[in-house]
Amino acid sequence: MLTYTPPSLHFHLHLHRYPHSTTISSSFHHHPNHPTTTAPDPVLRIHNSKTTSFLHHRQPATTTTNETKNPPQEYENDHHHHRDSEDKPKTPPHILPPQEKQNILEMSLVTKRGPQFPGSIYANSLPSLQSVIQTQNEDDEDDEEVMIRRALDIRRKVTAEVFKAAMKKGKFGITYSTNLVNRLPDFIDHVMIEAAALKRSPEFKDSTFNLRAKLVIDHSNVVPLIRWLKHNNLSYPKIAKLICMSKGNLDSIRRLVEWLKTVYVKGEFLGATLLKSGDDILHRRLEELDEIVDYLESNGVRRDWIGFVISRCPRLLSYSMEEVKTRVDFYLNMGMNENDFGTMVFDYPGVLGYFTLEEMNQKVNYLKEFGLSTEDVGKLLAFRPQLMGCSIEERWKPLVKYLYYLGISRDGMRRMLTIKPMIFCFNFETTIAPKVVIVVTLLPRCRTYLPNIFPVSLSYTFPL
Repeated sequence: MLTYTPPSLHFHLHLHRYPHSTTISSSFHHHPNHPTTTAPDPVLRIHNSKTTSFLHHRQPATTTTNETKNPPQEYENDHHHHRDSEDKPKTPPHILPPQEKQNILEMSLVTKRGPQFPGSIYANSLPSLQSVIQTQNEDDEDDEEVMIRRALDIRRKVTAEVFKAAMKKGKFGITYSTNLVNRLPDFIDHVMIEAAALKRSPEFKDSTFNLRAKLVIDHSNVVPLIRWLKHNNLSYPKIAKLICMSKGNLDSIRRLVEWLKTVYVKGEFLGATLLKSGDDILHRRLEELDEIVDYLESNGVRRDWIGFVISRCPRLLSYSMEEVKTRVDFYLNMGMNENDFGTMVFDYPGVLGYFTLEEMNQKVNYLKEFGLSTEDVGKLLAFRPQLMGCSIEERWKPLVKYLYYLGISRDGMRRMLTIKPMIFCFNFETTIAPKVVIVVTLLPRCRTYLPNIFPVSLSYTFPL
């Protein structure tokens, strides 16, 4: 009787990554009397820790048992690798290489962290900054200082990025925001210090630095202030300098700008007036400034002239009331009345604030050497106050030597000051000397009468 033995059927189950996708392969092994073919071993997929746990959870119990009995080669390799790593000497956990320290600093302090894969060394937890900056011995003190400075630089960059984000939210362009923030190192440090101080408060004990910096910037109202100053025709360099001058008290800027508008300072001159009024102008009380304005108004400077005078001579706001009275009395004591003083200040505001009292006395005494009295000098300055802006060494003395060379005596110079005082304000090399050459060339015989016609001839414009 013939018997037939069916070939043995072996199934190989391959589980894929997806739970509903499986592949089953089979191979027939015939009777030993028949030729047999050996099926190739199935290629097992190499999994990482996450997909392996997922596979064990999804596959049937029998398959799990088989795979448990025959673990993949990957686990053996990992076991050998782990055993080899145990044999190697380990670096103490509290000692970090310099490059590792820098990476930890950047990862701990930057605004946005880069994408990280599961199992990354920085994905789950980072060492504390104290362990990074902590010195190991006395020789590492310099290294600690370098790391602290590096951490401060990163904090500044983070604060600057938070500030740019706040300006972007306020509808400012990227270029404008970048240019402005680059000119605000003092204010960025102020925000950084205030944000660090907020951590002492129980309310912000567990908050991030970025959140605290954003709260400081929003609370200071600096973005609306920048918008307002820009609306008042201030360029971003002037806005940045004003914010740094305020030392964190930004309300003083708005308060002073509003006061300048009440005394008729035009918008195009607001920035220059604020920046040239001295470093302490933002910290002065408005009552003191009102007192200066009232005193000038009582001495002949009209109210609608005050804005022009202050915009042309902002330094006047930096003086105390006593110094302003001393400067005003300096001119009133030369015989000026209120009308002369008011028109003199309006014609040349720098006569009241640009020069020191010592320089003013030296120029008055030099003009007296031409035979003028104190009252005559007062009248001369009231008529031509620009004389106070001329330098004795650079303007007057070279002119006097040239006039002596032309044969003009001191009495002739006094007559020139009385008739044409503007001659002493001209540039000697570019204005006076070329005109004298033309007069002498055209009228050779007039050299004898030059002292008499000299003031008149300089009032004409000759084609050169």
